[in-house]
Amino acid sequence: MDLLILIIIFTAVGGILSVLFAGIFLLLPDHIRTKVLPHGISFAIGALLAVAFWGLIPHAFEEVKPDQFQLLSGTILAGILGFFVLEKLLIWRHCHSGSCEAHGDDEHTHHDNHQSAGTLIIIGDGIHNFVDGVLIAAAFLTDVKLGIVTSLAVAAHEIPQEVGDFAILLQSGYSKSKALFYNVLASLTTIIGGVLAYYSLEDLHNILPFFLALASSSFIYIAVADLIPSLHKKTDIKTSLQQIVLILAGVLVISSLHGLAHDIDMTEQVQNL
Repeated sequence: MDLLILIIIFTAVGGILSVLFAGIFLLLPDHIRTKVLPHGISFAIGALLAVAFWGLIPHAFEEVKPDQFQLLSGTILAGILGFFVLEKLLIWRHCHSGSCEAHGDDEHTHHDNHQSAGTLIIIGDGIHNFVDGVLIAAAFLTDVKLGIVTSLAVAAHEIPQEVGDFAILLQSGYSKSKALFYNVLASLTTIIGGVLAYYSLEDLHNILPFFLALASSSFIYIAVADLIPSLHKKTDIKTSLQQIVLILAGVLVISSLHGLAHDIDMTEQVQNL
């Protein structure tokens, strides 16, 4: 299958389909949704970290010479710090928890700030999804199996994140149909980022390892800074064990998919001999 078609399909999986799955998830009764969401977050953490440390970082180092190792490591560090600064500037993820310090006590101010939070969610989602599309395309241009597991990891963390987006948009006064429309619209930037990256990165193989490094830093930052803190709200033994098991399940699923794709790739190479 043509590489561009694969990129379009899997950026759609990482973007639009995650929004639609999140929309279906919101149809569940509140008490069920509240119970299931933390489990999805735990699984997403394992999936993100597995792709970063099992797939993206090793592939990035395989593509550069030893004298570039320090520069590549610096790129990962710069990416983590850069995503921290981006999150500070956009605020949108911080507003997911409803604890934005900008919220005032006055009812009118409170309403305006909720509307502002909804706008930031849409803008921030569009930018973040565009970057996801670029990262997925960069992974595909390096290795097809790496692109597949990267897009699956994006989808794994986007679904619980999109559920949070819906909650903020509804709280900001959007109807369910408008919240779905704007979230789908923002998710289209994933495909746009993937297609643009395909045409601009295809002949620039020397910088692909650095895009993979940025991808890994993005996944590490989201898992460590955004998702893991939410798990510390409950500290009882039963919940903690469930979190650990689901995180390990996320790692196992991604590593298994990566291993399966590798086996398929090796089989095809043997058949072509």
